[in-house]
Amino acid sequence: MPTPAPRDLSDLPFRHRLESFTADLAREEDYEWLHIDGATFDDTDAGMSRFTESALSSVTFNGGRLRRARLDTVWMHSMRTVGTDLAESTWLDTECLSGLLAGTQLHGAQMRRAVFHHCKFDSVNLRATKLREVVFVDCLLRDVDFAGATLTDVSFPGTSLDKVDFTKATLSRVDLRDATALGITSGAEALNGAIVSTPQLLDLAPALARHIGIMVKDR
Repeated sequence: MPTPAPRDLSDLPFRHRLESFTADLAREEDYEWLHIDGATFDDTDAGMSRFTESALSSVTFNGGRLRRARLDTVWMHSMRTVGTDLAESTWLDTECLSGLLAGTQLHGAQMRRAVFHHCKFDSVNLRATKLREVVFVDCLLRDVDFAGATLTDVSFPGTSLDKVDFTKATLSRVDLRDATALGITSGAEALNGAIVSTPQLLDLAPALARHIGIMVKDR
């Protein structure tokens, strides 16, 4: 899967339609062609809202609920979500650059044709998610939980995986060869369907040995 190049706001095909948005977000609303720039939302409830062909620049969500929100063709730059509930949300044709997701709930979310550039995921819950054609480029995934998730055509070029859990995940054509680190704490047995390099296989050997019960002792 080719690595997509990051885009600027001026590169977006719908940029001429964008209108500045400075109001509060609300539940079950349809938002189209909005540009939110430099806003902070504290404990906002925008659950089940739909965002289409929109842009978010330097936007922070502290807490709050966007459960079951739908993001369709949304561009995000320097977005921060801290303790935000995005469970069961849908991400389609989305792009996130230089973002921070910390303590964010994304369990049950669905992502298709999404790309993350230079983003940091810290203690993010991605349990039971469905990811298809998703790319993590030069990201850091620390304490990320993919337990029970389904990953199809997902790649991690330049990305470091640190204490990541793949317990009972289902992987198909998941390319890990260009990841800079494979720190997998649980679920190494679920890597069936992943592509790794020979050096990475050697790095994974201790975890795989533990799974099948091989005791390794040097004399």
